[in-house]
Formats: sequence, structure tokens, C-alpha cells
Amino acid sequence: MALTAYRFRGLHPRVSIGTASDRYAGWLGQVYSPDRYEGRIRSRQHKVGGRSFTERVLPIESVREYFDHFEVLELDFTFYRPLLEADGRPTQNYTLLQNYRQHLGPEDSLFLKIPQSISARRLRRQGGFVENPDYLNAEAFTHRFYHPAMEVLGPHLRGLVFEQEYQPRKDRPSPRSMAEDLDRFFESIPRDDRYHIEIRTESLLTPSLFSVLRRHGVGQILSHWTWLPSLRRQFRLSEDTFTNAARQGVLRLLTPRGIRYEEAYARAHPFDRLVEGMASPGMIEETVDLMEKAIQQKTHLNVIVNNRAAGNAPLLARQIVNRFSARQPTDRSGT
Repeated sequence: MALTAYRFRGLHPRVSIGTASDRYAGWLGQVYSPDRYEGRIRSRQHKVGGRSFTERVLPIESVREYFDHFEVLELDFTFYRPLLEADGRPTQNYTLLQNYRQHLGPEDSLFLKIPQSISARRLRRQGGFVENPDYLNAEAFTHRFYHPAMEVLGPHLRGLVFEQEYQPRKDRPSPRSMAEDLDRFFESIPRDDRYHIEIRTESLLTPSLFSVLRRHGVGQILSHWTWLPSLRRQFRLSEDTFTNAARQGVLRLLTPRGIRYEEAYARAHPFDRLVEGMASPGMIEETVDLMEKAIQQKTHLNVIVNNRAAGNAPLLARQIVNRFSARQPTDRSGT
């Protein structure tokens, strides 16, 4: 494998490496060819933590080159808006997803994030948080997201990611209540073995929750994120097993532990290099350990790398793959 060329396809039959979002101009010379997009890079302003940052973005067609390097891609923009309006009209996200679809090859696979209007108990509004009236609304999920996503992507859709925000102690539901809510929701939506959920509150990762996930074949997302415990501990809480019925696992490397989103973003921007001392100690080793666990349990692990975990996703992915390759025997049949 030519790791110096940032090509991660074909690493192992039971492991796929991908990133959270794409089209970053900071990846030119790594994933993207600089001369191919000359004069077509767009700049946009992004406000984070009261500061404004300039992001340079490649055209959507760059996803063709992305998939020369990676096997899977997580698209994050679907988190912020459903695919259809309440009256059935397509949203801008639906059109954007159609544009992505036009540039996908036969083997290219996507993970989509479920809109926060469905997955979040509380939504940020005007500097504060309010209760979400459509939280775990099965009808809204089915008709405004699930069916249109199937229509646009078809076999290219590898998984759907439910991201549950951190629950502050004063507003936190009981573990039993959380498990019951999820049980009702997954019972009410179309049966599918591509669902995965990220619970960002450790106290809610209980046997009752994992019982619900196993009953419905929903995967527990292992997430390296600000306030969650280590990846190893998250896996131990699920009794060291993967819960997805299709034997697909998802591991997301999002932010250093103990570092808020705003600080991680500011340190990582413009996402063109690794930031010294940014990656949490042990993150790479824990990731490789879980890649090996998945192989042993005949589960396919999708490792999704975010720029905010260390500054630059392709460079972090290369470190992970180098470490994984160094620990593997010569025979990698995956059987």
C-alpha cells in the first residue's frame, strides 16, 4: 500500500477508513490534485465560538478523487436540515445530496447524519437551548429523511448516524426513560440494519440501552469525543461486542478528550497539517485495538476521522493505518 500517497482503500476486508466531510482545500497535495481545481475553490465564512474563520472549499465533483483514497465518507450537512420540508418540497440538502450522487462510483459508500431536528432532545436557539418538539418523531424521520435518502442514494448508503447530544445533569433523562424512548422509536421506523447511534452521555450507556440496540440491530457508535470516556471503556460498557445486526461498526474520531468543539476547531483550522500535541494520548492505539477486535468478531469497522481530532484527517488516518499495518500478520484474508 502506498501510504505516502494517502491511499487507504484495500487496507483489510473488514476495515474501511473514511473522513467526516470532504472538499477541504487544506487537503490539496494529499487527497486532491492542486492543478485540477485551480480557479474553482470557493471561500466561505464560518462562525465558531464567536470567531469567524475562512473555509476554502472544493467543488462537489472532487468527491471522485476523494474515493480514489478512501472507501467511505460521512456527510455531515444532513445534520442541519431534513431532506424534505414538512409539505414534501425538497430542501437544499436534497439537491446537494443529488449532486453528490452524480459523482459516485459503483463501490463508493456514504454515511449520512440524521437531522438534529429528529435526533436531538434539545436544540440551540438564540444562544440557549429549547425542547425539540420533533425529538424522535418517527413519521418525520421516515418521510422527510429516510425515504428520500433511499431514493437518492440507494446502494451507496452504508449507514445512518443518529448523534445524541450530551445531556447535562439537570436536564438528563433517566437511563430507563432513554432506553424506552429509543425502543419506541426504532420499533416505529422502517426496519433497517444500517442504523447507528452515538450516545454522548456516559451515564446513559447502560445494559438496558444496549439491550434495546441489540433488539433492533442498531450499532453503538464508538466516539472519541470531548466528554466521553475512552474508546476502550465505551466498548467495555457494551460487553466488548458490536451491536449492529449487519456486523457493521462505526468508530468516529471527532475531538480530543476534554477539548470543546470551538477550541478544537480553532486549533485545527485550516486543516492542512497535524497540530503538535493536539491528539489525545492513546487515541491511535485504542483505534487500532478496536480495528483488531472487529476483525476477530467478524465485524466490518468503519473508522471515520475528523480534522478536529488532530488538525488534519488524512495525516491522522495515515498514522492509524501505519500502526495497524505494523501489527498485522502477513495473511490478511479476513476470514
